[in-house]
Amino acid sequence: MRRREFITVLVSAAAAWPLATDAQQPRVPVVGILVVGAPGSELFWRLFREVMQELGYIEGQNIRYEFRSDQGQISHLPDLAAELVRLKVDVLVTWFTPAAQAAKQATREIPIVMMLVGNPIETGLVASLPRPGGNITGMAGVGAELAGKSVELIRDMLPSAHRVVALANAPDPFSKPFLEYIQLGGTATRTTIEPIMIHSIEELEAAFPPMEKDKPDAIIVQPSLPTKRAAELAVKYRIPAVSVVRAFVEEGGLISFVSAELDMYRRGAVYVDKILKGASPADLPVQQPTKFELIINMKTANAIGLTVPPPFLGRADEVIE
Repeated sequence: MRRREFITVLVSAAAAWPLATDAQQPRVPVVGILVVGAPGSELFWRLFREVMQELGYIEGQNIRYEFRSDQGQISHLPDLAAELVRLKVDVLVTWFTPAAQAAKQATREIPIVMMLVGNPIETGLVASLPRPGGNITGMAGVGAELAGKSVELIRDMLPSAHRVVALANAPDPFSKPFLEYIQLGGTATRTTIEPIMIHSIEELEAAFPPMEKDKPDAIIVQPSLPTKRAAELAVKYRIPAVSVVRAFVEEGGLISFVSAELDMYRRGAVYVDKILKGASPADLPVQQPTKFELIINMKTANAIGLTVPPPFLGRADEVIE
């Protein structure tokens, strides 16, 4: 080979080296995140990323996230889920029941890991907890059961309580088991339960003025409602209010009876890790929470003029002073 031809071949090969190097770079997996824009979604998003980092996933290096929130408009979830499917994410992580249902409708192929999804069998997300089948697994919340237990907590705190209003989020399919368990709690404690179906923020606002004249002993708020506003209105009308997400009591609600969220998000992140490494969702049983917390906001108790009995206060895992 002549010297000029050799140089030409050498230069061409050198020019191709960067392309070859680029081609050998491993693909960064993409995790789609779909959440209901309820209070608590920010806490989930922060804790989930922290746990993923503990597992070795560094955002921008070996993992990329596509985050989507419905911004409080559940009707937007199907379009957001479809968008994440078009992006061909490797795993879809969903927070709360409506997000999981939107993801299920959008894809039967992309693995879905649920977070804090209430009653996944009753809402049709999985066939069973030990054998979920299909492309969905994750962490089942027990929000409906906790809501039912909340009736008992109300009676323990206020022995004279006999009437409780349950504010349910009408567009959320979880509202059905949510109300069913509250009614069971009412039957067990001989407490009258009055459900109010809320379709919009305007209906939430309108639900409270009638309570000024006909005041219930307490209210239970479904967590996918605008819980911060519900907490504010409960304080304004001096009504003890309970919900089953931690964010509620941090925003001014009186009591939150919740599953330990960090533990659930940690286990969910482990499932994402396993799926990214080749595991099938069908082989990963749906898990339920094993740790629970009672949190009481004493600032709110003082604001509404409520004296919390010392024995009940002593049961709290955390007290906000």
